[in-house]
Amino acid sequence: MLSGTGSSGLYKAPLSKSLIVVLSIVAFILAVPFQQYQNYFLYDLKAIKEDYRIWRLIAARIVYLDLKDVFCSCLLIYNFRIFERRYGSRKYASFLLGSWVLSAFTDLLLVEALKYTLDMSVIILPSGFLGPVFGLFVPFYYSIPSIQVTQILGRFSITNKTLVYIVGLQLLTSSTNIWILAFSGLLSGIMYHYNVLKVQQLFYVPECMARCASFTLEPLLLSANPTQETPIGMGATLEIQRQQRTELLDQQMMLAQLNQNNRRHRGQGGLINWERFFPPLRHRLNANNQQQDSGLNSPSMSAAVSEEQVARLMEMGFSRVDALQALRASNNDINMATNFLLQH
Repeated sequence: MLSGTGSSGLYKAPLSKSLIVVLSIVAFILAVPFQQYQNYFLYDLKAIKEDYRIWRLIAARIVYLDLKDVFCSCLLIYNFRIFERRYGSRKYASFLLGSWVLSAFTDLLLVEALKYTLDMSVIILPSGFLGPVFGLFVPFYYSIPSIQVTQILGRFSITNKTLVYIVGLQLLTSSTNIWILAFSGLLSGIMYHYNVLKVQQLFYVPECMARCASFTLEPLLLSANPTQETPIGMGATLEIQRQQRTELLDQQMMLAQLNQNNRRHRGQGGLINWERFFPPLRHRLNANNQQQDSGLNSPSMSAAVSEEQVARLMEMGFSRVDALQALRASNNDINMATNFLLQH
């Protein structure tokens, strides 16, 4: 995985899985056995504007014609699957739909702006599901906290998000005019993320459609529970295998420490000593306890935990007990709790 956001694969991410499978298969088919049909999926702006071939706009903005682009996009979609777990498949699909529509209009506006301001004529743009993929960098930047993994030369920090940005940069430099799609995708992602002009109420997946897809397609795309996965995956190199084994041992040690502390603190309402595992939360937890002693908050620690945030963590595959403990320790901060649970 690229950003270290968990080791549970595509569990509870059926939409991400379907996008990866469908986009990869269609791109391979058009690249190898049926190259003569690639012209139907060419992002030809002249044909769209002058001949009113709207079907070409739809097809060209979904189907990839470059295998390098589809490979990088699938890596990014796989990494961004965390948003489907966090928000649910329907809300995730609504974001993709909204960013796709908004970026389609933005593509045309940018091309016209370049033509009249810089006298730059753009006729062909790269094909593929690029607008929503670049748009997903917006919630990734704002919602996923950065954790330093290592340093290069003692100055340059490598975080859990660095490799994701590198893959995005590789996708950005794959062709000449792809920067137009990247800019429109980022702009559409910002508009949808902040609900500019009420676009979230304008572009969304209806509940009836989401239920229909859930009953028909989700059983076919359902991934196995991560607890049933092979404990140690086969890495491409010995170094990757060593890293996987190290991560597994760390997880096992963490679980053992959690169980030990749970038994030790059963008489204290089930709280565990998070100071050993998550030191930055110590001051916030102590401050919260002091407020409770002075009567500023409710006497029950569990009352401060939002059930909505517990449900969001459980949708990501965590147990209710772990979700409650993480939220309590992080003073009900969903981002800190999510980050800790994903990292451990």
